[in-house]
Amino acid sequence: MIYLKTPDEIEKMRRACDLVSQVMGEVAKQVAPGVTTRHLDSVAREYMLAHGGKPACLGYGGFPGTLCIEVNETVVHGFPSGYCLREGDIVGIDTVVELDGFNGDMCYTFMVGDVADDVRRLCVETKNSLYKGIEACKPGNRIGDISNAVQTYVERRGYTVVREMCGHGIGRKMHEDPEVPNYGRRGTGPLIKNGMCLCIEPMINLGSKNVVIESDGWTCRTRDRKPSAHYEHTLAVHDGGTEVLTTFDYIAEALGDRFI
Repeated sequence: MIYLKTPDEIEKMRRACDLVSQVMGEVAKQVAPGVTTRHLDSVAREYMLAHGGKPACLGYGGFPGTLCIEVNETVVHGFPSGYCLREGDIVGIDTVVELDGFNGDMCYTFMVGDVADDVRRLCVETKNSLYKGIEACKPGNRIGDISNAVQTYVERRGYTVVREMCGHGIGRKMHEDPEVPNYGRRGTGPLIKNGMCLCIEPMINLGSKNVVIESDGWTCRTRDRKPSAHYEHTLAVHDGGTEVLTTFDYIAEALGDRFI
């Protein structure tokens, strides 16, 4: 069932989303060759707790980290570890903060030093596809309009869309109805209404769309081990329009001219 939020609840969502955005800005300061993904995880967790938030991913279904870490071919749900980031890597960082009973969710794929041109283009176009999806998210449209906007944009540029993972509703729970796939037909799916809070999160591959789940039961990677990029915002539909509740501004401030 889709739970429509009140204005007061959207305000709480707004605060949770600002905190998760700040967390990502703090993590952005640390992304560099030689840094372990476990260190990034500890930075995020300490910042959340220091500002009254709860790391919603930590312990969720047994997940062992505050951050989902997505290095190179990892699509989603990678564990923080002793892996040291290397020049040329990309690393998607996806996390959720719970604050005052509501959740904020976002993801950003960082480039570690100089990356190959085709991988950089993958990141740029995946991020662009996120905003194409956001443009299609408005009252009176349907979820399939979001899905189709993402799919059409990336496939015209030669990339593929992961089918097994998708965006979702959000609120008191990290994952709520409806699902928001990154592929589909216009005019299909649930009607977008005032009060909906949604996460749009394109997961786009450089190679094949096919993925596998590793033996840990969580880590999803591309079958062909080619890179995958992932960007995400949390949105609220209200007052006849759509507000992006999370922001990449803190990341941009941290990265300076390295921000894409």
